[in-house]
Amino acid sequence: MTAPADIHPRKGSGPGKRPGKGRGSAGGAGGAGKPQAVPPALEPSPQAALKPRSVGGSFVAFRAITALMLREMSTRYGRTPGGYLWAVLEPLGAILVLSLGFSLMLRSPPLGTSFLLYYATGYTAFNLYQSLSNMVARAVDFSRPLLRYPAVTWVDALTARFLLNSLTGILVSALLLGGILISLDTRVVLDPVPVVEAFLLAMLLGLGVGTLNAVLMGLFPIWEVAWSVATRPLFIASGVLFLYDDMPPTAQKILWYNPLTHVTGLMHEGFYPIYRATHVSFAYVILFGLVTLTMGALLMGRYHREILNR
Repeated sequence: MTAPADIHPRKGSGPGKRPGKGRGSAGGAGGAGKPQAVPPALEPSPQAALKPRSVGGSFVAFRAITALMLREMSTRYGRTPGGYLWAVLEPLGAILVLSLGFSLMLRSPPLGTSFLLYYATGYTAFNLYQSLSNMVARAVDFSRPLLRYPAVTWVDALTARFLLNSLTGILVSALLLGGILISLDTRVVLDPVPVVEAFLLAMLLGLGVGTLNAVLMGLFPIWEVAWSVATRPLFIASGVLFLYDDMPPTAQKILWYNPLTHVTGLMHEGFYPIYRATHVSFAYVILFGLVTLTMGALLMGRYHREILNR
């Protein structure tokens, strides 16, 4: 009988391999028959999502910002009974409480005859700044899970929150002021130019302060509590309750450095033709907003990796 053939493949041969010379082959010198070590597949680093986009990535940025805006709309208002109605009812309730309280203590408001209209003009501008600065400051933390994707950057997160809350704040202010003017039947000669200027300045201040606070809150969590405590008197010191011109000269010199007193002064000037806000300085408010925005953007570009990895 013939001996059975060896069914085991020879060392170095087999399907998909050819004997020959070279490294790793059966005829190679040194380490013949030893398979080469294959390096493991590299996982995408979270920092890869933070690299700047190319010049042609504007459409990607637009899609990312739109997706972030829709996500926030569904998160904040889509799951709440009443939805966007609360965005109108909340400031309306605050204005009604202010009007009722001060109408019991004072015979007439500082301007005009309607407490409701006077406090609405100052509160809407202040509320736009307040909501923008708070939302932009928490934009990175709100969108933290999505910032791990290469298509989403911290610029998209801040821009989406700024645009959405700006549009919401302007819409709410228009509904409140328009409803008050219609319901009270007041003979107001509206000057839209100061009103638009006041809203634009409030938006700039909210974006600048919010961007700077986004960095400080990300690096120092205690800053969120400290900022909340330090800015509580801001509502009183911004010309919402009292007119800037009725303050003592010493208080006027101090409050002038609060940029929100310039914003509320413009709002009052737009609704009351007899009032002239002579203390308003566009240069100071714009400079304040641009300085805080520039500082926040530079610091965020430098420390955004550390903030996301915390």
